[in-house]
Amino acid sequence: SCVFPIDLAKTRLQNQQNGSRLYTSMSDCLIKTIRSEGYFGMYRGSAVNLTLVTPEKAIKLAANDFFRQYLSKDGQKLTLVKEMLAGCGAGTCQVIVTTPMEMLKIQLQDAGRIEAQRKLMPETVVPGTVPTKSPTAMQLTRELLKEKGIAGLYKGLGATLLRDVPFSIIYFPLFANLNDLGKRGAEGPAPFYVSFLAGCLAGSTAAVAVNPVDVIKTRIQSMNRGSTEETYSGVTDCISKIMKNEGPSAFLKGAYCRALVIAPLFGIAQVVYFFGVGEYILSFLPGN
Repeated sequence: SCVFPIDLAKTRLQNQQNGSRLYTSMSDCLIKTIRSEGYFGMYRGSAVNLTLVTPEKAIKLAANDFFRQYLSKDGQKLTLVKEMLAGCGAGTCQVIVTTPMEMLKIQLQDAGRIEAQRKLMPETVVPGTVPTKSPTAMQLTRELLKEKGIAGLYKGLGATLLRDVPFSIIYFPLFANLNDLGKRGAEGPAPFYVSFLAGCLAGSTAAVAVNPVDVIKTRIQSMNRGSTEETYSGVTDCISKIMKNEGPSAFLKGAYCRALVIAPLFGIAQVVYFFGVGEYILSFLPGN
């Protein structure tokens, strides 16, 4: 909830292509969104996010703990390779929820950009191709299920895996090692502020590292486009067209927005998980 407007700006900045640019920066995007759509325009798609981000993060964090325990021997510290394998498992598990969540969220977030294009840059929009009224999440879900079945909600699954698996491989080992630096003694837990800062630093680092794949995923999952904007058949097609038409710098679109979103999100999530839910779950494991 705290960082959702920044996530909306990230999606709109990433979806902009040459010839149809409405926003010059994150602040410009948010200011124009408030002017044209009102304050709550910044929260388009937030209901989908609030509904699905809880199971998504629960799967991600619990799966990482599960794989870390499975790979550890007699409670010994995991090697870096095993930490990365645990993160890989967590990232793979979470896409069950992440892909449909992102698919629906992106359509709702980008709807305002398409509407603004129609008003301010009518030459970039083919008449009749953009709905005059933004659909709801339920309408989008019914439409996708009716036209393409369950596969419609999982469009961009490959790109989501390419983003979330490397993200988790980077994030979880980095968080664990940063968090260990602040522990009180060998066995004591780290103070909450250490876990928060470790989550922020590890999250922003991993977010920027995988931003190019996030751009690809956002472009592939977007359903509505202007007449001058490219469509993509898959990951390799998307990469080649972005390189040809926009250059390598396009893969960094929205990188600082994504870092600003992910840093506090994972900082908050890790504090709550490790000092609340984490201890509750661990209390049910053998030996506790």
